[in-house]
Amino acid sequence: MSSPTGLKRTIGFRDMALYYVVSGLSIRWIATAAAAGPSVLVVWIVALLCFFIPLAASVMELSSRYPQEGGIYIWAEQAFGEFAGFITAWTYWMSNLPFFAAVLYFSAASTLFAFGPHAQKFAASPGYFTMYAVAWLAIITLVNIVGLDVGKWLNNFTSLGGIVPLAIVVALGAISYARFGSAVHFTAASLAPHWSMKNAIFWSGVFFAFAGMESGSAMGDEIRNPRRTIPWAILVGGSVMAIGYIAGTAAMLVAVPADVVSGPDGLVNGLRALCSHLGIVWLLAPVALLVSLNGVGGAASFLSSTSRLPFVAGIHNYLPPVFGRIHPRFRTPWVAIGVYGVAGILMALLGQAGTNVRGAYDALVGMSAVTEFLPFLFLFGAMIRVQRRDPEAGVMRVPGGRPVAIVLAVMGLASTAATIVLSTIPAGDDPHPALAVVKIIGSTTVLLGGGVLAFVIARYKQRKLGLLAARG
Repeated sequence: MSSPTGLKRTIGFRDMALYYVVSGLSIRWIATAAAAGPSVLVVWIVALLCFFIPLAASVMELSSRYPQEGGIYIWAEQAFGEFAGFITAWTYWMSNLPFFAAVLYFSAASTLFAFGPHAQKFAASPGYFTMYAVAWLAIITLVNIVGLDVGKWLNNFTSLGGIVPLAIVVALGAISYARFGSAVHFTAASLAPHWSMKNAIFWSGVFFAFAGMESGSAMGDEIRNPRRTIPWAILVGGSVMAIGYIAGTAAMLVAVPADVVSGPDGLVNGLRALCSHLGIVWLLAPVALLVSLNGVGGAASFLSSTSRLPFVAGIHNYLPPVFGRIHPRFRTPWVAIGVYGVAGILMALLGQAGTNVRGAYDALVGMSAVTEFLPFLFLFGAMIRVQRRDPEAGVMRVPGGRPVAIVLAVMGLASTAATIVLSTIPAGDDPHPALAVVKIIGSTTVLLGGGVLAFVIARYKQRKLGLLAARG
């Protein structure tokens, strides 16, 4: 299958499977989940059944039906029209801008543990965290401009930052359990999720952790045989991700007290306590370096994929046509990648302004919560809408066909809607809850309004050019 956009098809099955591991498996969530206690294991399973499996199934079929560059942009456009496609892409790429800095802050905090106690003086240094995020975003941007034949190796290598530390955490958890027993008591009461507004808000974050399977399809014209490669890569990478989250959280629960794991350095704090408990402190430094790779890989994978959305918008003339340019030598959408990388750098600088490191980290994570899930409404809606259309030959469909596909998509749609609502609720200890809600809804409205305005202006210019061409 040749690439109609002129981009190079350099990504194979192995690259895509590792891409889904590094983009989906963000091990910072393991510490966050473990801090909530044993009941989070049930929440993981519910999120797996109600969101992750519907998402993986929908992406498998939609990417096989529409394997073009743009992924979620093209799916929404095919199902609901050009406006829906553009708004879906707009909210998706905007929501990822604060995500880059958030995962790189996690990476920066983990790196400090590899260099001993002296390095911990930088743990509260905004300058260190900002420079770390800016430097890596610049490197990731330049590597992706050179091409995915280079950029994919960054993704492949950083996938070790999820797989290896998780394997070590599970192994150490098993050893700790065998020698000392469990750090927490597992009972029927402790495993049962208890409803409260605070817990419900946290549960929405657990669902958020399972997002990511949709991103790789944005590089459709750069993947070899995407109609077959993407679904099988999702099956492999998604299985590693799901098992990793649940097994890693269980290992942390049995190995260390819940109050040890929180914040951007929560996972490595837990590992330090675990290594000290087992008398293998020497293991902390190499594992901390591997954990730091996981954050770098999260930023690298999403920047490489999501930057393809403004490229497609440029081709469709909903962004300035310069976004649709391809580098004559590297055959990459270099303008779209470069602008997106610079925007991520600016977001990192703005996110740190006027606050401490922990405040910046929490703000960056929170900023992406609501807008991250809005595109999934269109994704699951598109899955339902396209079931009325007969697929082309060779399309991989959800086992069970149309009825199963619709049931899964409805489950995903309901989970997404519930998560969006819960994401707008402020924390119980927020001193100004009403103001917090206004900020969340207001910032989301401004973001959507910007997308609507950009679309309206683009359509006006298109119609004006069409009239001039007709008259000429």
